[in-house]
Amino acid sequence: MLIVDDDGYEGQAVLAVEGRAEFTVRARLTGSFQPLDGRYRWYGRLEAHEELTRMVGDRSAGVVLRTPEGNAAGRITEPDLWNRYRIEGMGVPPFRIPFTIEEVSEIGTSSH
Repeated sequence: MLIVDDDGYEGQAVLAVEGRAEFTVRARLTGSFQPLDGRYRWYGRLEAHEELTRMVGDRSAGVVLRTPEGNAAGRITEPDLWNRYRIEGMGVPPFRIPFTIEEVSEIGTSSH
């Protein structure tokens, strides 16, 4: 199932870790514009993935996350108790965000 709305993205993604390996993962992402520094910060969680955990362990790593809507460089940090990594990035996210009032209105009236 793919969910896209003004709050972010939820669905399948491809995670490239430090250019060494790629994993298909399920991602739940959101983000917000930070008025103090004028940047968009996106973040979320990746569902547990045994091979990813075996490769990365408890450390953080630079990644590129690709979704059907785009790709972006980010960073994963140590996993939680359920081996779900937190992911975060700055700038254009790997999912569509509305830029105009018309786009926001379209999202608000569409059904999922």
